[in-house]
Amino acid sequence: MTETLPIDTPDLPGHEAFTDAAAAVERLRMLYDEAVGFLTDRFNVALKSDTAPEVRYRAYYPEIRLTATSYTHADSRLSFGHVTHPGRYSTTITQPDLFASYLAKQIGLLLQTQSGTVHVGVSETPMPLHFAVAKAGLTVPQDGTMNFSLRDVFDTPDLKVTHDAIVNGEGFVYDDGSHPLAPFTAQRVDYSLARLSHYTATDAAHFQNHVLFTNYQFYVDEFEAYAREALADPDSGYTAFVGPGNQVITDPEAVLEPIPKMPQMPSYHLQREGGQGITLVNIGVGPSNAKTATDHIAVLRPHVWLMVGHCAGLRNSQRLGDFVLAHAYLREDKVLDDDLPIWVPIPALAEVQIALEDAVEEIAQLEGYELKRIMRTGTVATLDNRNWELRDNSGPVQRLSQSRAVALDMESATIAANGFRFRVPYGTLLCVSDKPLHGELKLPGMATDFYKTQVARHLLIGVRAMEKLREMPLERLHSRKLRSFEETAFL
Repeated sequence: MTETLPIDTPDLPGHEAFTDAAAAVERLRMLYDEAVGFLTDRFNVALKSDTAPEVRYRAYYPEIRLTATSYTHADSRLSFGHVTHPGRYSTTITQPDLFASYLAKQIGLLLQTQSGTVHVGVSETPMPLHFAVAKAGLTVPQDGTMNFSLRDVFDTPDLKVTHDAIVNGEGFVYDDGSHPLAPFTAQRVDYSLARLSHYTATDAAHFQNHVLFTNYQFYVDEFEAYAREALADPDSGYTAFVGPGNQVITDPEAVLEPIPKMPQMPSYHLQREGGQGITLVNIGVGPSNAKTATDHIAVLRPHVWLMVGHCAGLRNSQRLGDFVLAHAYLREDKVLDDDLPIWVPIPALAEVQIALEDAVEEIAQLEGYELKRIMRTGTVATLDNRNWELRDNSGPVQRLSQSRAVALDMESATIAANGFRFRVPYGTLLCVSDKPLHGELKLPGMATDFYKTQVARHLLIGVRAMEKLREMPLERLHSRKLRSFEETAFL
């Protein structure tokens, strides 16, 4: 039935060559807005009609295309912004308003390093109705509640083009044979943007380029206190604080009202011009949450993400409240094995490590050899079983010892591994909250003083590290260590 319905599409201009990045982004905006408007209007008409539509409504994502004709070497210091060999390249684009600065930078680099021309037009990838009307603030009723079958009349999300084949290095090419310019397809981005809103109760537009992950509410309380102090300081550079429910405050004394239903991973955003502020996501406990959060935040192309949370100290020389700076990871989280084989090493990134160590020195007012009194650098093990202590632990303990692990948690290796997979710089600074191998289990009352004194300092160290990384040129932070043999031109 669907095959025989005539197709109604918006009348949009064909592909056009652009030599200016801003103009190319503006054309992407126009094409995207026209497609969203078309689908939204037709959907509203179909809902109000007493009869089923006799046409199929279809709009397409806009796209960017590039034809490279030479093996000309780009600036070898730059890990992105160029293609590796001659050929046709393309990427579908969604929500160009949200990604305007990102797109302008990536297109601008291509114009400098390649032929000096990119083409912008309508792709052959249909835009699912659900994503189009969500942009307009509408929702799609469940199938069966309307007088027509939704999939007969509109395109719906398609898992065949909602995937991680590009970032996983599976040799993905578009149906027309062109190679991908960007790490995600438009539908994959739209899917994650929708999930982000669901899991965090804040719109993607509020997320900042520097993301802190934590596994305890204590850190959220300290982050809010820090944000209010920053808003009270006119020289801080921070302009607003956003909480769940998209509540925005600019007055340090303003109230953030509790929302009726807290999301699974509440997020808080200390905003700065150009998205250069800091986002804190409370992912809770477990590698599944860590993977879910990073799977979706990755499409925003953050500049860096860090894990700041609690861990079990594995060495007798450690004390509650000591810090652990991860320089390697033992991955027994099991949630990424199909996407990133366990034999893939997850390297420490020097730029991030230095920023974290410098931040610890600054806040703790210790340096050099004296810093070892409160911080250990070593391997962090991430397990998928919170109660591993209740099993025969001779096997796990032996593996932990063989790996030279100094700390154990349930999130850090997952966040680092997904950072590696998605080419997002990553790092980990944990705080020892229990020592299970030495009789100091995490029990009620044992860590009260620790929570009162160390959480504030730990959170402040994470913030300071982000502020140091913010001052670093993006080209230096996004080094070749995260890039494979053949990479997309877009970061």
